Amino acid sequence: MIDYFEEIISTLKQNKLRAIMTGFSVSWGIFMLIILLGSGKGLEHGMEYNFSNTVKNSIWVYSGKTSESYDGLKAGRRIQFTNEDYDMLKQKLSGIDNISGRLYLFDELMVTYKNEYGKYNVTCVMPEFGKIKIMDFNKGRFLNYYDTKYFRKVAVVSEPIVDVLMKGVDKPVGKYIKLGGIPFKIVGVFTDPEDKKSKDIYIPLSTGQRVFNGGNKIRNLAISTEATTVAGNKKIENQLRNLLARKHRFSVDDKKAIYVNNTLEHFKQAQGAFAGINGFIWVIGVMTIIAGIVGVSNIMIILVKERTKEIGIRKAIGASPGSVVRLILSESILITSIAGFTGLLLGMGVLFIVDKIVSKAIENGADQMNYIFNHPSADFNIAITATLVLILAGLIAGYVPAKRAAAIKPIEALHDE
Repeated sequence: MIDYFEEIISTLKQNKLRAIMTGFSVSWGIFMLIILLGSGKGLEHGMEYNFSNTVKNSIWVYSGKTSESYDGLKAGRRIQFTNEDYDMLKQKLSGIDNISGRLYLFDELMVTYKNEYGKYNVTCVMPEFGKIKIMDFNKGRFLNYYDTKYFRKVAVVSEPIVDVLMKGVDKPVGKYIKLGGIPFKIVGVFTDPEDKKSKDIYIPLSTGQRVFNGGNKIRNLAISTEATTVAGNKKIENQLRNLLARKHRFSVDDKKAIYVNNTLEHFKQAQGAFAGINGFIWVIGVMTIIAGIVGVSNIMIILVKERTKEIGIRKAIGASPGSVVRLILSESILITSIAGFTGLLLGMGVLFIVDKIVSKAIENGADQMNYIFNHPSADFNIAITATLVLILAGLIAGYVPAKRAAAIKPIEALHDE
């Protein structure tokens, strides 16, 4: 067996350039497939990151201004949501899981803790909001029913704010911070999975409306639905438009009166786009591999042609056709195996390095990378399968010239020029 292996190595050494070029074409095919798959996955992760902080079947409704006259009312009216809109939609809108109103307390409100202070975004929401927006709770809880019912002055604070205002405080839950000079008790600390550096504070909507003179106003509405398809979510969106158009007396076709962000629709569109990209990547990768296979076949044909006399001598001294086939196929398998796994390791190595560079850039403040390209990776099982398929294809590619070599008659081979 060792002698057989040494013979194959010796033969390949005599044709170093051809062996290297053949191996390179195979290695390059696998390498490019891994890089393309990893890049596609990195872009896909970036797309998914844009939807990581909210449930996929959510609908966000924002008030606007009417752009056309309707029912005797002029265009340009500002639509103002109120608690009545929330109550109406909760009762009449079918197919919803959760609904929450939102009210912003200015763009940034002065927040203080002892001698530390800063301006941060404070949003008034309902308990259901915690089931629509995804938050990772490090300590404590989100707002609950009793916080809203009894107008409790409680707050849920993001981790970065705690790190800035409450340095050295091990248990921030239960401590009091002041929002615009009014004390609020911290009941939970969270991080945003989409933006871990976000600095947000949530308080009960009822409390915010009463304490900060919000009346019964709501800035926008967040809804999660029971729909699992775009068509189902779209049906709920149309029903929502009809209900609000009837109540606020604007045309249901007036897209500027209210703005609706249908998350599931956008998510499915993005998924469809990336399905097309992945399909294109596979086509390019497979074509590259096929080119490598064709290269192996051509090189093996040339090698058989150049070794016609050698094969004739082997057969003249008793070599069987099967041994000749095995010899040629062994050379083909050795080349494709070494080259294929080399391309595999190089591809995975490059993806690993790129992933580290991107992760480092994100840690250093390049947060926008999360939304574009992050964690490029290729499924190792797919990579191994592709490599094994390439080796099998190389075996098939080498079989035709191997059979041709086995069919050569010794007397014809010895007279070959």
